[in-house]
Amino acid sequence: MKIEEFYVGQSASLKKVFGTDEVKAFAELSLDKNPIHLDETYAEQSRFGNRIVHGFFVGSLISAVFGTVLPGEGAIYLHQEMNFRKPVFHGEEITATVVVTNIKKEKSILYFDTKCENGRGEVVIDGNAVLKV
Repeated sequence: MKIEEFYVGQSASLKKVFGTDEVKAFAELSLDKNPIHLDETYAEQSRFGNRIVHGFFVGSLISAVFGTVLPGEGAIYLHQEMNFRKPVFHGEEITATVVVTNIKKEKSILYFDTKCENGRGEVVIDGNAVLKV
């Protein structure tokens, strides 16, 4: 899309269930093998009471929205801020939503509010992003 086709308030979302096998694969790829993500016995004794999904794995769903839906193919990340509000547990479905908040047409730059919510409508990650189209 051309920068002229975007507008403030435009939004897009994607949903994903974060399964245990994927969490294990992410741990291998990222080298983050913290037992809070992988070891059921360890995690049960934590403040969360269960294994949690890596925050950056959940946040990668925001990147998926940007790369495939809005703004779509060819978009380049310039900035991403993420605030981790609540844990995500193995098997939870998460919805990532991005909303255009500002446009700098002369530089082909879009500004976004970003968030991820669980199935109960609780925000698990929020923040903002800047992308070049």
